[in-house]
Amino acid sequence: MGAAQESVGLMMLQWGLHPWAIYAVVGLGLAYMSFRRGRPLAVRWLLEPLIGRERVEGWMGHTIDTVAIVGTLFGVATSFGFGVSQILGGLEFLGWAERSTWLIIGLIGGITAVAVWSVVSGVHKGLKWLSNINMSVAALMALIVFVLGPTIFLLKAIPENAGQYLSLLPQTALHVGPFSGDGWEGAWTIAYWGWWTSWAPFVGMFIARISRGRTIREFVLGVLLAPTAASLVWFTIFGDAAILFQQESGSLATGDGEGGLTLNSDTALFQFFESMPGALTTVLSVVAMCVVILFFVTSSDSGSLVIDMLASGGSTETPVTTRVYWAVLEGVAAAALLVVGGDVALTALQTLSISTAAPFSIILVLACVSLLRAFRHEVASMPHYMQVMPSGTHEEPDLVEGGPPPATRGRRRTVREELGSVSSTLAGFEPDSTPHTNGDGRVVSYRPLSSSEVRIDERTGQTEVERVDDPLAGEVFDTPEFTSSQEYLDQGGSAPSPQAEEAQESEPTGRGASG
Repeated sequence: MGAAQESVGLMMLQWGLHPWAIYAVVGLGLAYMSFRRGRPLAVRWLLEPLIGRERVEGWMGHTIDTVAIVGTLFGVATSFGFGVSQILGGLEFLGWAERSTWLIIGLIGGITAVAVWSVVSGVHKGLKWLSNINMSVAALMALIVFVLGPTIFLLKAIPENAGQYLSLLPQTALHVGPFSGDGWEGAWTIAYWGWWTSWAPFVGMFIARISRGRTIREFVLGVLLAPTAASLVWFTIFGDAAILFQQESGSLATGDGEGGLTLNSDTALFQFFESMPGALTTVLSVVAMCVVILFFVTSSDSGSLVIDMLASGGSTETPVTTRVYWAVLEGVAAAALLVVGGDVALTALQTLSISTAAPFSIILVLACVSLLRAFRHEVASMPHYMQVMPSGTHEEPDLVEGGPPPATRGRRRTVREELGSVSSTLAGFEPDSTPHTNGDGRVVSYRPLSSSEVRIDERTGQTEVERVDDPLAGEVFDTPEFTSSQEYLDQGGSAPSPQAEEAQESEPTGRGASG
């Protein structure tokens, strides 16, 4: 039972905060650099505060985007192939078909065709519709297993797994097993983290595109906590229920002939559905195959959009033909690997995709340093206010930066108001920082200084304040991202009209919600 209790906690180590922290770095950097500072939506611009525009637009920037393109292309193609293998496993388990070359080509061709339609129709149509359908069907499948499965057991398992994860996190977060001889850490934890890093440009790009208008604090908390909580519930429902099924029936994992157990990952989910009552085994198996198909359709079309934007230097207005090209290329690569080499070839491509995580992890570290440089100026230039009251006045001052107007006193502030009052927004439009005053008090602005920022000349007594320069100031771009950013407004540009914003949002390739 000890191993069973720790299993989901260790699984969350690989699927919880760590991967989403990787995605958050890329997504936050892209959102900030594009929506607030007007840079093109490409990974290379994450390093502009550190290396400057000239190098970003030179060979260094081209290399960064090339690594991101290769990792995304191979990552999507590999996942595509593994997904088709699972669909084939489901069809064989139900006795509906047997694995064959033509069946593989037909499945990949059908999924690719739907992905092409989705990528042509744009973010607001095909991709959004399919993503919403996929999430709804997946949630319905989980709900059925939760209600008709061991419900009481799962209700107990959710807080148990959360506690296991939180207790194991400090111990295992940096554990890489230098004295371990079984290679478990390399085959699982480190491999997963490398896999997430190779997917970071893809996932980070889409997180950024749907985060316009969020504060930095909202972004970080949302990206880290919401997916981690959803993953915990999902893996508890399917993971713990499957463990219980294995303990009671022993039919999921079988002996490998060497004293251990082996599991067929292509059919394990469908074997687990045999624990459901009546005809639900077949129904849930069909639903699961539909979820897998929709997942890889949305992965293919969104991956094609991201690769196309990276290949075009960050432009969100890319030709339809190039988007179709990338979607077809992903399908052809997956089909060729499955037909020629099967799972062995997919594993080899997966290893190649993970290998891109090594150089990209260096880019991630540099991106963190680069963003800190940009944020340092943001913090230094953020306005603070205080109200100086006339002598003898006992009224409370109204002012705090971004504080509520007098009419809001006496009520509890919402979470969004609390978060929005302390962070710069990714859209570039800061929360209302206009001071609200009552009476005759005078409002003055000030900048809080740390001791390290102030220098006093011992001989003259003169005070010097360290100047925090903006590493991104003064640059101009002839792009839609720049004219809709705060940087453009700071340089004297005019804000777009509501009609223009609505027209931009209605464009198929414009920024908007996605799956």
